[in-house]
This record gives sequence, C-alpha cells and structure tokens, in this order.
Amino acid sequence: MKFSVHPLPALLAPFIESIFHYAEFVPDHAIERVVPTGHVFLLFELDGFTRHTYHPEDLQPNGTFTKAWISGQQNNHLTISAHHQSEMLVVQFKVDGARPLFHQAMAQFTDRVFPAQEVFGAAVLDLRENLLSLSTAEDKMTLVANWLIGRVQPDLAVPDKLSQVIQAMQAEPIAHHAQVIEQYPHSQKHLIEQFKQYVGLTPKSFHRMLRFNDLLATIQNQQSIQWSDVSHLCGYADQSHFIKEFKHFSGFNPQAFIGQDWQHDAGNFFPLDRG
Repeated sequence: MKFSVHPLPALLAPFIESIFHYAEFVPDHAIERVVPTGHVFLLFELDGFTRHTYHPEDLQPNGTFTKAWISGQQNNHLTISAHHQSEMLVVQFKVDGARPLFHQAMAQFTDRVFPAQEVFGAAVLDLRENLLSLSTAEDKMTLVANWLIGRVQPDLAVPDKLSQVIQAMQAEPIAHHAQVIEQYPHSQKHLIEQFKQYVGLTPKSFHRMLRFNDLLATIQNQQSIQWSDVSHLCGYADQSHFIKEFKHFSGFNPQAFIGQDWQHDAGNFFPLDRG
C-alpha cells in the first residue's frame, strides 16, 4: 500500500489531526469492525468503489456511500466494507476541531455516517472531481488543505477552558478524569452542553471511549491476558461492567475478541471475515 501524510498548514493545525492519502490497498478481508477513537472524518473515495456500512448482527448492508462522506463522532462501533486496490483521501479532525470547518454544532452529526454535501454543499463534490484530475498524492492533499483553509472560521474554535479539559482527559490516566472534570470552572451542565457543541459527545461518553481505547492499547500484542487484572487496571467497577463496556465498543465479549486474535491487530480496525 502507498500511504502519504500531508504536512498541516499552520491555519489547519489547531483543528485537524491528519490529512492522509492511500492507494493500492489490498486487505485480506472485506468487512471490518471500527472502534471509535473520538474523531470526525471527511472521506473521499478516488477509486469508484461503493462503500457500505453493515448491521452489526447480521452483517447486512444498512448504508451506501460514494464520492465524499462524513463519519461523525461515534458512541459505538461501526462495521464497514474494505476494498482491494482502493484509493482514498481522508481528513481526520481533532476531537474538538471540526466545528470551525463545519460551522455548526457537532452533536447533530453524532452516530451518523452521511454524504458530505449535507455540510459542505455541492462544492465538496466539485472538489472530489478536481482530485480525480490530479496525478500525485501530494497534489491531491494540497488541494484539500487549501480548500479547508478557505472554510476555517477560527472564531468557532473550542473555548480555552473546555480545550484544557479535553486535552487533560486525553493526557491524564483514566483514573484522574473525575478530578479533571471537577476542575472545570463552570457547572457540569455547562460542561455537557459545551462538549456537545464542540465535540459531539458528552464528557461521560468521551471518558468511556478513551477508557476502552486505553484497554485496547493495554492488551495489544499480549500473549496471555488476565481479564480481571486488565479490567481493574483500566478502571472498570467490576467484571460485569467491564464485559458490558467491551461488548458495547467492540461488539464482542472479551473471550470472543481474543479468539479472533484481534489483540495483535494494530489500531482500531478489526477484520470480521479474514481467512
């Protein structure tokens, strides 16, 4: 696979985590489970393949996506298609960075995957057509970066006090999150409303998502896993709470997850039909 990452211009760096492009991707599976990481994505397909989302139980298609679409904040796992020889360009927004580009409160996009023109209008489809005319990954990413610069409204950026809470929750151990939230200088109701406006999640949902991703990092590449130790280390109240949260975010109980050998897969993508 060819993979490229674009250096972020200074005007975009506060709001965007990454702009990347990949081509000639040849997965060993056709359907994969995606665990949420707290990011919003703008995705461009550049290969003509139709993408799908699937019902998590029977794996029947429940969504179809072409050209350009957005994946909002997710409270739960997604099941999506993977394609051979695929090419895509992806904008990954920071946890609290999408609103200055979307110009709208973020909660309305939570738990949705939807056509990008709902936010950006027909201009985003014109942009995608222009991408198809370019030959190099760098030219494509530069075009998207310049287009995004034209949309940035810095006055819609996350307020400093809220940004401090979000950054502390990402940096501090899970066990410290309660103290971090308590240090917010306004009411808890105000914090929840601000989280919804700028992130699209509640503080509690964000905490749960971070905790599960911390769990995945803890078990990655482990040959022998003691679930009671892992659940305690990651701050779950008891085994039933741990199992419930594990199934919520991955769609599987812990033993079934390990049975698929997914602890050896990197990141938050897990193949459902490999081999």
